[in-house]
Amino acid sequence: MTTIIPEGYVSQLSQYDTQRAIERIKHVFLTKLCAALHLVRVTAPLVVDPATGMNDNLNGVERPVGFDVPAVGSDAEVVQSLAKWKRYALKRYDFNVGKGIVCDMNAIRRDEELDNLHSIYVDQWDWEKVIVEEQRSDAYLHEVVNRIVTAICGTLDELKWYYPQLETELDRDITFVTSQELEDLYPTLTPKEREDRFVSEHHTTFIKGIGGALRSGKPHDGRSPDYDDWSLNGDLLFWNDVLGCAFEASSMGIRVSPESLDRQLTIAGCDDRRALPFHKMLLAGELPCTIGGGIGQSRLCMLLLGKAHVGEVQASVWDAETVEACKAAGVQLL
Repeated sequence: MTTIIPEGYVSQLSQYDTQRAIERIKHVFLTKLCAALHLVRVTAPLVVDPATGMNDNLNGVERPVGFDVPAVGSDAEVVQSLAKWKRYALKRYDFNVGKGIVCDMNAIRRDEELDNLHSIYVDQWDWEKVIVEEQRSDAYLHEVVNRIVTAICGTLDELKWYYPQLETELDRDITFVTSQELEDLYPTLTPKEREDRFVSEHHTTFIKGIGGALRSGKPHDGRSPDYDDWSLNGDLLFWNDVLGCAFEASSMGIRVSPESLDRQLTIAGCDDRRALPFHKMLLAGELPCTIGGGIGQSRLCMLLLGKAHVGEVQASVWDAETVEACKAAGVQLL
């Protein structure tokens, strides 16, 4: 647990204006995102039945929060993300090619390591869109990333019209780089150090190819094998001037085909998941071809408002060390 408040940091907005600005960001960005990707907002579940295989396993080591439901006679799990549920929902809701959904995803990740950017409470705009097989390509992935960056930068422009004291600057020009290219550039650095080094020079970056092993034998970062295609996914990062580091705003990708799911389950040692209802449907080709991802709500508010700690824009629970560090620096946690 590491919390570092930059020397001399002062919030650019009062507590009252911060709350108003968060409200504005969530309204404006959702409108722009829906227009950019042809999405419709839908209601999402907070809990799912673990027997369906619908919950996100993330890196495979995080423990979902579970509890029994006596009235139903089975267990339930709080979602860790909606990556799988969204794809199933598109089939159930009869969405056609070119149309998609977006929902407010609220999750609890109890094993999350806490720092300036991480909380056990996760809130995202979780989106998913139906595409055709021909769109399972780098070119289409790049197009969607560009649309999302345009929506984020457009939201910042509107926000600064209301709050001209904000000093946040974002670069609309995106540099696309693969995780293997990063490893080749900086073979002696850790993945996080590679991100910081590269994004410090290329302020808006999309790192492609997350989940599979690189030539070093290690992946750039962990990714569950059963939603993103590891060759057609990535992370969107901006340079954060306040913290002086690369700042991940979104994880997204073109979803697995039956073939890539089959391959990735074996590579990840997760063949037992083939027996779960969701995975059976996917392997049988019964789910639509999709692209999707999550865009952090608190993360985006933190970035656009120039905040030093995610606790300034969301209410969560923190360890004593974090509370004391923020108090000493005059940073008010919600």
